[in-house]
Amino acid sequence: MPFLLFLKNMNPEKKWTSLLFLVLTAIFIHLFSYNTELVEQYYSTGLFPYLSAGLKYGFGWLPFSLGDLLYWVLILVALVRMAGFIKLLFTVSVTARMFKRMLFKSTVLVLLLYISFNLLWGINYNRKGIASQLGIKPGKYTAQELITVDSILLQKVNESKTALLRQGNQIKSTRAMFDQAALAYQQVAITYPFLQYRPASVKPSLWGWLGNYLGFIGYYNPFTGEAQVNSTVPHFLQPYTTCHEIAHQLGYAKENEANFTGYLAAAASTDTLFHYSVYLDLFLYAQRNLYEADSAAAKLQATKLVPAVKTDLKEWKDFNNRYRNPLEPVFKWLYGKYLQHNQQPSGILAYDEVTGFLIAYYKKFGRI
Repeated sequence: MPFLLFLKNMNPEKKWTSLLFLVLTAIFIHLFSYNTELVEQYYSTGLFPYLSAGLKYGFGWLPFSLGDLLYWVLILVALVRMAGFIKLLFTVSVTARMFKRMLFKSTVLVLLLYISFNLLWGINYNRKGIASQLGIKPGKYTAQELITVDSILLQKVNESKTALLRQGNQIKSTRAMFDQAALAYQQVAITYPFLQYRPASVKPSLWGWLGNYLGFIGYYNPFTGEAQVNSTVPHFLQPYTTCHEIAHQLGYAKENEANFTGYLAAAASTDTLFHYSVYLDLFLYAQRNLYEADSAAAKLQATKLVPAVKTDLKEWKDFNNRYRNPLEPVFKWLYGKYLQHNQQPSGILAYDEVTGFLIAYYKKFGRI
């Protein structure tokens, strides 16, 4: 990294001064993040929109994902460095001075990553978020409220799938789908101006094949501002996933918030495939929640899905089974720990918490 090369040529006193500066910056970010009011006002709706727009204008025009390429390079560099370090251990006696130098470089690198990640996006984990902006209070809900919302989602899933079959069930190109997602955000921004999305920067993942084995269908790169979608998964999953990743670009870092923001956009779309994609996913989240509260009711709801939806669910299940492997649960466990470390104590189950947002939204506005 350029900064590390710059440090290498510094005299020792300036090196330690630079390290102290990085430490103090990291501490300031950490303390600032504790105050959700300050984060929302000065970062999430203040500085971040400009940072995000700058990244999207800077890298969005590229026809490929720069972030994906950077990940490849970083992994290769890390492997080469690790191999060199192991070789050094076995061929040269590591002196205290050498160990001190390596520790210094590692500390600087970790601090740089922490500061960059948080300044460019990560502070959003501590914002007040979409619930505050809408004036809703997601929280505990009754089994009856859950059944009510689950039933509404069931109806919308069946209706949108039936409409798709009537229209010919056409599959869009990846580019056309991304464009339609941007239009969906334009539409929802008429009602909620804070969801204005421009410029657009969604790209197919170069890691799609790996995502199939690790179990991810979309992700956001905070260092380049790019949203990536795995375009190899079943087509009916991709529209809602795209809206979810755009929500991350807008600063909704938590997965439950990105799910709910993605729902607002997809539901506002004029495209039936977007409706089917979002309502199917939300129905499955609600079903999992309902199964824990009333398994008999959840099983009964599942029987009411039209045959075409059941066929899609079988396709999804078969797809997952085709790529099942021992690494997937390990990756999900690590990702769950990452989420827990970033204000999402339920870990991977944070995605399911969108149901609470939906119920709160329905109670306030009377619609889904």
